[in-house]
This record gives sequence, C-alpha cells and structure tokens, in this order.
Amino acid sequence: MSYIAIIDYDSGNVRSVSKAVEAVGSISKITKDKNEILSADGVILPGVGAFGDCMDKLKQYQLTDTLYRFIDSKKPFLGICVGLQLLFEKSFEFGEHDGLGIINGDVNLFPTKKGYPVPHMGWNTVNILKENPIFNGIDNNSYFYFVHSYFAKASNNELSTTNYIVNFTSSINKNNVWGVQFHPEKSQKNGLRVLKNFCDICEGKL
Repeated sequence: MSYIAIIDYDSGNVRSVSKAVEAVGSISKITKDKNEILSADGVILPGVGAFGDCMDKLKQYQLTDTLYRFIDSKKPFLGICVGLQLLFEKSFEFGEHDGLGIINGDVNLFPTKKGYPVPHMGWNTVNILKENPIFNGIDNNSYFYFVHSYFAKASNNELSTTNYIVNFTSSINKNNVWGVQFHPEKSQKNGLRVLKNFCDICEGKL
C-alpha cells in the first residue's frame, strides 16, 4: 500500500502534517526509519525551529544520506518551512550553517523595517511565477499561512515569491523536489489543495 513518509527528527509539527495528508485521502507514516523512508511513494520534511538545530538532528539520526538517496530515486519530495530552508546551501541563522545544498541560494534574517514585525506571522499572498502541478487549482496571489523569521532566496528553481519587507522565495521546484515556506497544514483550503496535489504527484495522477 502506498504512503507518504513524514520525517520525524524532533522538529516540526509532524502530527498536524500527518493529519492533513490523511485529510486529503492519503496514508501517512511518521518515521525516522531509513527503510520506511526509502520505500515510501513520497517524503515530506517538515520543520520548525532553528536551521542549525534541524541539520544537527538530521545528522544525529543519520538521515541526510537517506534523504539524498530518496531524492536521487526521483520520487517526489516536499520540504515545509524550515524543511524548505534546509534544501538550500547555507543559512545565517545564529551563525553560518551548511544545508543540504539541493537548491542554490541562502537563508537570511528579515531586515528591520518599521511597522513590519519579525517573525513574519500570518496570512500572505503567494505570487506563482510559472505553472506547476503543486499549484494545480490554486489561483495566483492566493493566501497561505506563514510563520518565520528567516527567509530563503533561490538563485534559480524559484516557483513563487512572497513580499514581506523583501521579496523572498515562497516555493521552489527542482525536478522531483518541491519546497514551500508557508505551512500548508495551517493554510485551510488552499493548503490542503497543495498537499492533495503533492499526494497526487506521488501517485502519478499529476
């Protein structure tokens, strides 16, 4: 039976992501087991907290090589929030930390601007730059829910942007890898549609 593996590395709201995946009709499995991850039809890497801590946990659980192997298998992969940021080359959150290096670009703290509190928290629009199955059925400039103090800026593979103090990368796609800065599991109808689209990609329907 097909399923989506949700990476459990002591970071992120894995249970709410799992419930959202199941709400759109797919089977989810919260796991850090290498074999379960590699045999899944799709993988979701959620993330909440500091970039460096998240990378350390991935290394502690010996999951980085597993993630590279899964991505090399060409099966669909989705990073959410810090899970998106970990796909980048570097983050400058509390020092300088290397990411997974799948996407070219860096992660930086939002600059200070009067009237714009950090973290960026709440609903904001997503400017979709090109057609992509992950946004199937989603209108351009639809609202999604964000919670983050650091933003990613991709050198390429940028799928959408959002403006808050600066224009930042709110989603990416490179081959079988997708990432979103917003939280689809907290974004009501639009977020569930994104997760449904990802699950349909995993099942070969999109």
